[in-house]
Amino acid sequence: MDLILWRHAEAEDAGGKPDLERNLTRHGRKQAARMAEWLKPRLPGKCRILVSPAKRTVQTVEPLGAQFETDPRVAPDASSTGILDAAGWPEAGGAVLVVGHQPTLGEVAAELLEAGGGIAIPKGAIWWFATRAPGAEVKLVAVMKPDSAKD
Repeated sequence: MDLILWRHAEAEDAGGKPDLERNLTRHGRKQAARMAEWLKPRLPGKCRILVSPAKRTVQTVEPLGAQFETDPRVAPDASSTGILDAAGWPEAGGAVLVVGHQPTLGEVAAELLEAGGGIAIPKGAIWWFATRAPGAEVKLVAVMKPDSAKD
């Protein structure tokens, strides 16, 4: 199974808005577009995409041009266990792309790497993990930041 963690791109400050209503900044929209262009040719054909219900995560995934489902289990207040359950890791097989938030995505990454604590995943970046079977070795396949993403 492949599990791709994609942190939402740069978002505006709350400015009195509810957290779930925050939009991407202009820079964030560029980050999302750049990562989407990098991901498009690399994603497996049947990749399930789970997105937090927050506006900024939906705006992050939209440039990918693929069908996705919003899932409250990957919302800003999600737990690492909730994200792994939503993805079906590692039993589901196939590939799942999760577009979510820090610090939870960093906690998932640390758990998969057995690193303890959390990992700081930059805004707009992806961390791609793979395992061949439940209980098998977990490999970190790719780490990509928007500024480094090139076709």
